[in-house]
Amino acid sequence: MNVLVIGSGGREHALAWALSASPLIGSLYCAPGNGGIADVATCLNLDPMDFDAILAACRTHDIGFVVVGPEQPLVAGLVDRLSEAGIKSFGPTASAAQVEASKAFTKELCDRHGIPTAGYEKFTDAQTAKLYVRGVPAPYVIKADGLAAGKGVVIAEDLKTAEDAIDEMFAGAFGEAGQEIVIEEFLTGEEASYFVLTDGASALPLATAQDHKRVGMRDTGPNTGGMGAYSPAPVMTPEMCETVLTQIIRPTIDAMAAEGRPYKGVLYAGLMIGADGPKLIEYNARFGDPECQVLMMLLKSDLLPALIATHDGTLDDITLEWHDGAALTVVMASKGYPGAYEKGSVIGNLDAAAQVTGARIFHAGTSLQDGQLTATGGRVLNVTALGQTVKQAARTAYEAVDLIDWREGFCRRDIGWRAIEREKKKQS
Repeated sequence: MNVLVIGSGGREHALAWALSASPLIGSLYCAPGNGGIADVATCLNLDPMDFDAILAACRTHDIGFVVVGPEQPLVAGLVDRLSEAGIKSFGPTASAAQVEASKAFTKELCDRHGIPTAGYEKFTDAQTAKLYVRGVPAPYVIKADGLAAGKGVVIAEDLKTAEDAIDEMFAGAFGEAGQEIVIEEFLTGEEASYFVLTDGASALPLATAQDHKRVGMRDTGPNTGGMGAYSPAPVMTPEMCETVLTQIIRPTIDAMAAEGRPYKGVLYAGLMIGADGPKLIEYNARFGDPECQVLMMLLKSDLLPALIATHDGTLDDITLEWHDGAALTVVMASKGYPGAYEKGSVIGNLDAAAQVTGARIFHAGTSLQDGQLTATGGRVLNVTALGQTVKQAARTAYEAVDLIDWREGFCRRDIGWRAIEREKKKQS
């Protein structure tokens, strides 16, 4: 079977890398891909939002299965178009992808079906939103309702910051995503990510992870698309995973089916684990980035049959095996990210970094220009490693990071700090 991966980031590089090991694949393609994906798949210069061109490429290259990586084409209905053309794919329909496309949709779904989540209110104008925050205590969680590349969330510690965030969102800081906003109850506890595959009825748990959204050390500064991640998340004990599956995941799958928009693909739950149990922060309709990178490093089984089973409704027949230990990824980003940054800087010595035992480098925003690897985005490289513990995985990842010659890049030096502190306490 020929397979096409849609996307160009680190998530798609990790998926293509995992899929390239499948004996079931004839030819593997990626559209549009990047400088690293080209090592494991044939890259096609196609816009992920140009559905006509994608369908034409599927016919030209006899594609039997399409794996949709990013959220934008899912929300815009690529899976629907592929289905109409008789091409199997991995990912939810546009109707089901509303769990990520609209924060308000998911909140209201939780209300209707008794799924535990943070309290909230939604607003369509700045004046009403600011009147609301003036009547509730800080801190405030303010979210653009729509897709904002993982950056449409402001956690405001004081009223002025909250009001400024409200004004900026309605002024277009996140484009159409901010035409409606959601203001949530601030939850205390520890965040974690939980992933399952689902065929619309059954759920197959994958692994847990914890990512680092803030740009600065010890999780400070503005939100980003993700500066690093590790798996498993220690806070997600087997008991907690079962609670999340029972109280949040399965009720959501059942609710979506009952409301006529069955959900197929990967369901990614962002959670807050607090004193009164887990609560849903938000859903994503695709693998997290950079969480996908650590999941793919830990997966031992062939990924392709599991993805096909979500489409075919045969997920109950699938079991997955995982490596012992932990995986961790460090995001190397262009200086200035998540604000303004320059493109086109040259990255060197990647071959030496890739030789570090236990490490692998996934490309998130690169291209090859005249034989040189250049940075084309904000998040550029995902330096990923395995280890028996999170601390060991971090040590290996940073060993590889330190070999990369890229003066215009930066990274956080504390990825995995919560888990590493837990490990220290266990040893003492």
